[in-house]
Amino acid sequence: MGITIVQKSDLSAPKPNAKVALVLAGGAISGGAFKLGGLEALDQFLINRKTTEMDIYLGLSAGAFLAAPLSAGISPKELLASLTGESTKIDQFGPFDFYLPNWREFTTKPAYLLRDLALFIPEAGAIATRYISHHRTEMNKLFHGFLRNRTYSALERLMAPIAEEVATKADLKTLTSYLPGGLFDNSGIERFIKRNLEKNGIPNDFKMLYNEVGRRLYIGATRLNTAQGVVFGHDEDCSVTISEAVQASSAIPGFFRPARINGIDYVDAGVRKTANISVAVRKGADLVIAYNPFRPFVQQDDIQKADLARSIGDLGFPAIMNQTFRMMLHSRLRLGIEKLRLDRQFHGDVLLIEPPESDLDFFNINPIAFWHRKEAAEHGHRSVRKSLEANYPMLVKIFRAYGIEVDPKGFRSITASK
Repeated sequence: MGITIVQKSDLSAPKPNAKVALVLAGGAISGGAFKLGGLEALDQFLINRKTTEMDIYLGLSAGAFLAAPLSAGISPKELLASLTGESTKIDQFGPFDFYLPNWREFTTKPAYLLRDLALFIPEAGAIATRYISHHRTEMNKLFHGFLRNRTYSALERLMAPIAEEVATKADLKTLTSYLPGGLFDNSGIERFIKRNLEKNGIPNDFKMLYNEVGRRLYIGATRLNTAQGVVFGHDEDCSVTISEAVQASSAIPGFFRPARINGIDYVDAGVRKTANISVAVRKGADLVIAYNPFRPFVQQDDIQKADLARSIGDLGFPAIMNQTFRMMLHSRLRLGIEKLRLDRQFHGDVLLIEPPESDLDFFNINPIAFWHRKEAAEHGHRSVRKSLEANYPMLVKIFRAYGIEVDPKGFRSITASK
């Protein structure tokens, strides 16, 4: 099923002041677009409370990219229109906003290596010469031993003490430190969010946004040097702007260089948490609507096996890594869901929206394929619509308990809703 339900509240009791949270997990380009289409389907399903009218918003990675404008009142419909450049509020997200090459490190790091080698080679030669001079008897013995028995072991015995002396006293960083921190630089994402917030008169500040719209926005990230998670928000860490928080949250390791903000290096929030639903609960959410686009694919029948080949392992490195990361992210999320299910202090409800585990079409879309974002959005819309329809009886009970009315016939295709 596409929706996992944790139902712990008394649905017969009125909930006039209940808090509703929207939690958006990561997913890179295709996962973000998939969520966007799904959020539009959810908006069409909900009558009197839209996805821009929740009390709490929590975004991680690609989810942060969407949570920021949603919390400020920018609808999924408007964000979908921006995919094709048809939005009047949001600029079209271009390839160089996402695929901005890490020019700085690709040019400066080789230059630093050449500079340091130019200083290191003479210094290393001088250190080696002094060592040989001070240990002449021992080195002569090792040298003649090598001449008599020219094996690798003899050569290693000769060179090891010299190399150790040079490594100890010469000043050269490890060679891996001269490699770039990532292929791309996600500062383009920060500039895109900042530019569009300003364009719509939306504060690029957590406290100011909360004071203006009354909705709480939280964005997760990971501090690289301490391996600790961080939550940005008006009553959490507010030392960065909203656009900087989105940049920090979406710095996919290896793909993007770490986002260095105010002297602190951040990497993708998904390194530590998949959705961080517990933060929404801690902030007082009674109903949590969580959306995770990445779950592992499970072969269901012979037709899928024919489409997929004998095994995912036959599809090469990208498919293997895709499935592996999906397993890692999904297993952590399921663990968090089960903790809430067993938590005696939690008396609310959770709706976790995900693609079906047999969704081969979405699995085949490359997570970082910029050119498939419209296809992913349309697929997300269909996926969520089917999941909402399949779980309609239980969803009606839960939503109505929170004063939210639904329309089972309100679905329209993304194209028709423009």
